[in-house]
Amino acid sequence: MSEVLSGAEFKKRLREGTPMLGLFVNSHSPTVAEQLAHSGYDWLLVDTQHGPMGYETLSAMLAGIASGGAKSLVRVGGYQDRPGIQQALDMGADGVLIPYINNADEAKQGVSCARYPTAGTRSVYFPQRSMNKAGLLGYAGGAPANTIVALQVETADCIKNIDSIAAVPGVDLLFLGQNDLCMSMGLFEKYKFPDMYTSPELGDATNKLIAAARKNNVILGLFLFGTARVGEFLDKGFTFISLGNDLHHVLTQTGAYVNDVERIAKEKGKTWTRRATALF
Repeated sequence: MSEVLSGAEFKKRLREGTPMLGLFVNSHSPTVAEQLAHSGYDWLLVDTQHGPMGYETLSAMLAGIASGGAKSLVRVGGYQDRPGIQQALDMGADGVLIPYINNADEAKQGVSCARYPTAGTRSVYFPQRSMNKAGLLGYAGGAPANTIVALQVETADCIKNIDSIAAVPGVDLLFLGQNDLCMSMGLFEKYKFPDMYTSPELGDATNKLIAAARKNNVILGLFLFGTARVGEFLDKGFTFISLGNDLHHVLTQTGAYVNDVERIAKEKGKTWTRRATALF
């Protein structure tokens, strides 16, 4: 099994420029989460914002990810989702991704929910999974260094206020969500798909994010579907990169199989045509 990094070492390597590649998990399946933790990804993010998992299922998913040695994060409902942030971290998640941040005040509220006093307002409780290895004092004492607090950059207002957001103490990572940012900036209306992703407006917004992150020694992350643009964003300094989500992986791999079988059947003079899929 690969080396299991502490949260502090994980963040240190990201800041030094070492890529850490991962995947969002949207299916409410502990089995899938555990299997993916053995697939070679550095981290997995359980997406409770868009996935149907409740707290009990989330607990089992995080246990499965831990068994495979990958780092675990949870995307919560928002900066005001104190219960979701609390539960994710108490269950042993290495960090949280907080979506829909528009300004520094919202960023501060989100960070506060993820940090123990006096740096924040996270409640202390024992025993729980997060404390099983190091105990109450060991875990709580190491939490400031080891907990990963990521904020999602996905609105026009977030880009407008990115300098003050990036300067908020306790922000480890700024995570670019190109789809929502394009929506918020009106680029889906202005451009024919997929030209919004290479538009000058999105490029300018991305450069503002990069500059703010570099100034404050904040890690850069983003969500991509597949590997086509990974090299481009590695060159730009993004080190925490998602290659899609588990359901997208299922669709693309299944699509590849059925396309192959359709071709093979035709070559053999057989009639088999795949049914329509969500991607093809």
